[in-house]
Amino acid sequence: MAQPDVSSAESPRSVGWLNGALKEWIARLGSVWIEGELTEWNVRQRAVYATLKDLGENTTVSLQLWLSGGLDIAGFKKGDHVVAHVKPDFWYARGSLSLNVHEIRHVGVGAEWERLLRLRALLAEEGLSSPARKRPLPFIPQQIGLITGERSDAEQDVLKNARERWPDVRFQIRYVKVQGASAAAEVLGAIRALDADPEVDVIIVARGGGSFHDVILPFSDETLVRAVAAATTPLVSAIGHEQDNPLLDDVADLRASTPTDAAKRVVPDVATERASLAQARTRLLSRITGLIATESDRLAAIRSRPSLASPAVVIEARVEDLARWIQRGSDLVDRRIEVATSELGSLRAGLRALSPLATLERGYAIARGADGRVLRSAAEASSGDRLRLRLADGELPTRVE
Repeated sequence: MAQPDVSSAESPRSVGWLNGALKEWIARLGSVWIEGELTEWNVRQRAVYATLKDLGENTTVSLQLWLSGGLDIAGFKKGDHVVAHVKPDFWYARGSLSLNVHEIRHVGVGAEWERLLRLRALLAEEGLSSPARKRPLPFIPQQIGLITGERSDAEQDVLKNARERWPDVRFQIRYVKVQGASAAAEVLGAIRALDADPEVDVIIVARGGGSFHDVILPFSDETLVRAVAAATTPLVSAIGHEQDNPLLDDVADLRASTPTDAAKRVVPDVATERASLAQARTRLLSRITGLIATESDRLAAIRSRPSLASPAVVIEARVEDLARWIQRGSDLVDRRIEVATSELGSLRAGLRALSPLATLERGYAIARGADGRVLRSAAEASSGDRLRLRLADGELPTRVE
């Protein structure tokens, strides 16, 4: 291999020469056992792509585990403490370095991942991640607070999708660092500022995907997640990390899978709402029209009845009926009077036959004393008594001699 120090600006080496030199040099390293914490573990069809973090320093390496080599990957996951037997390999065509894993073993759960698991359990025990305390999002937010990285894809995804769905939506944007040591503090400050603004109806914390340390750790800070749980404004966590979710997702009122998903779930689609409104108006108009038609038919049916169409006909028909009933009543009264008259005549004749008047008309008289008592014997009267004689046509006073 030619020595690199013989090259110059006038006599440069080719890219192929450099890649060949690197491949040859890296091949001399051989295999090595390394230890660390799995911060990424993505299983694909033919290989597993992983990231291994140093246990003491903030440095990582990327690993490749080819499934065709018969590696047993069962039980491995992000956060595991492992040792791996790796061999560096330089890909000549692309000029990229990879670490191929020949063997991997568990050592234990990574310290950082174990700490997050304990904190997640504590938050759940305190009820901060309970669905019962999740606040509903406003139907049409007047102003959205957006916390994101400046000039980030996450910002553009939220703004673009939200304004496409509802052009009048307004944003108050707070730019923060979304990774690194100061990220949690900056996000916390932005959340508190937006939560204190009465014009902000909902807050979105948006960030694109990234590694475990870039995404999970900053948005799992205990002070940050407790501040989110204590906020009064509904908050949406839109951290684009599908392999796992930071603790911010647990305490947020809504977890969106991506910033685009957050925009779609926070802002209603104006076209959909207009279509729904048009459908509702159509259904309402149809219902009202149907009710009016039904009531009109009922009114027409009532008006077509003879009693309303020609009231005189009804009256005339009742007049004839009334006349018949009057005549019938008169006939019944006449017949009743005739019967009663006949019965009265019979009774009068019988009474007359039994009455003393008939005897008196033949010349007899009834004598009564001064006290009105009827005398039945001459011995009942004394000389000088005054009597009253009842004759057929009246009474006659007399005196006994």
